[in-house]
Amino acid sequence: MKRYLFPILMMLIMLSACNKATPTPAPTELPTATLPPTPTALPMALRVNGEGILLSDYQAELARLQLAQTELGQVSTPEEQRDRIINNYVDMLLLAQAAAQNGFSLDDATLQARLDKLATDAGGAEKLSAWQAANGYTADSFKTALRLEITAVWQRDQIINSVPTTAEQIHALQILVQEEANALDALQKLKDGTNFAELALLYDKTSGGDIGWFAAGTLTQPEVDAAVFALQIGQYTEVIKSELGYHILYVVDREPEHPLSVDGRRILQEAALDKWLEAARAASSIEVLVQ
Repeated sequence: MKRYLFPILMMLIMLSACNKATPTPAPTELPTATLPPTPTALPMALRVNGEGILLSDYQAELARLQLAQTELGQVSTPEEQRDRIINNYVDMLLLAQAAAQNGFSLDDATLQARLDKLATDAGGAEKLSAWQAANGYTADSFKTALRLEITAVWQRDQIINSVPTTAEQIHALQILVQEEANALDALQKLKDGTNFAELALLYDKTSGGDIGWFAAGTLTQPEVDAAVFALQIGQYTEVIKSELGYHILYVVDREPEHPLSVDGRRILQEAALDKWLEAARAASSIEVLVQ
């Protein structure tokens, strides 16, 4: 399965649990480059459709990332860190701008209620303030970041919740081996009339090669995905080479509307979000002002 990343910044993991707005169909309107430049003389790190991120906020976010990576034993180059922060901010701003254009509004009372809940969860306002200070936030910068993230999460949820719970899917069996010669031998046995299920059981004593139901675009190997979805019930593929080995797949069943598994829908949701962000970036003015 593909790696699935919903949080745009690390804090979104916490916020998404708090944000339970009633989902609506994903609006098709994308942010456009119509907003005036941010009227401030303070140095900026980037602008998206005229809306900027302060250099001080970028630097604080970079410091938080570096601290987190140190604590987790992760290593990345300064360029990778920069790109990660910039891309996260760009995605956040695009989502937040689209949310505003699609009618979402976060009033001060709701924002304060979220802050109060975070304080309660942290063990009190003093502990939340201590956490903010330890992580490079002022009270104002934390409130600004929280507003942006809540707004971005709302738009994200509109996009991912528009992915249906059913899709065309295939139920397949698979023979997977590491040596091409073994795969070719298995293929020849199939062509000679050997039953696929019986042969697959010889290669996989546990599940008989049963990989269950899956939708197009949800397998980890796109070449396997493409090959199996070109088949109908009762057909099998030729030998397919991937980074995992050599595959032969057999279509047990195929349905136009089969319920998606949690993981299967999550992969399609990630793809939908990626597609939306790609289109939003292409339609937007993005200025990166840090090196």
